[in-house]
Amino acid sequence: MLTLQTALAFLGVSLLLGLTPGPDNIFVLLQSASHGRRAGMLVVLGLCGGLVVHTTAIALGLAAVFAASQAAFVVLKYAGSTYLAYLAWQAFRAPVSVGDKASAPVLRPGQLFLRGMLMNLTNPKVVFFFLAFLPQFVNASRGMVALQLAQLGGLFILATLLSFGAISYFAATAGQRLRSSARAQTWMNRVAATVFAGLAIRMVLATR
Repeated sequence: MLTLQTALAFLGVSLLLGLTPGPDNIFVLLQSASHGRRAGMLVVLGLCGGLVVHTTAIALGLAAVFAASQAAFVVLKYAGSTYLAYLAWQAFRAPVSVGDKASAPVLRPGQLFLRGMLMNLTNPKVVFFFLAFLPQFVNASRGMVALQLAQLGGLFILATLLSFGAISYFAATAGQRLRSSARAQTWMNRVAATVFAGLAIRMVLATR
């Protein structure tokens, strides 16, 4: 079992990491600014769903097996970059809607959740991050390592909900005024497309 001191230290570091600019929170920011707070929070929940999978994998030792496979890393990074390129294309072609002239397709809750989950699961760097970060807070003398890893994963998910939720809230508030302007919406879509394309290229070039 984790000590209270270890749990609080880990939670504090995780909250800071959640607020540090990175692919996932930039993704949340863009989705919230473009589609609103509800959409942003559904994406956040999807990202947390991906973290549940990563936590389970590291607790069971599966993450280490994946990390040892160069082929698995390559397949996953190309799957992730392809998905990001698809999101970039979608954002670039997205129609605008202002007031009653709504013509843009509305993503269903399940689609938004899946969008966040895929974003997290197709990023191979998350596996390596979990493998490097979580074990630093594990003390084998305090009981089952797998249980401690699961607890740390749960705390990381909580920190992600809090930090990404805050990002979603403020990004949606800032984007609300922009969404009332067709010109601003077009600009936001172009920015989102550029960011997604940049993240796709970055993932393609990623090394272990």
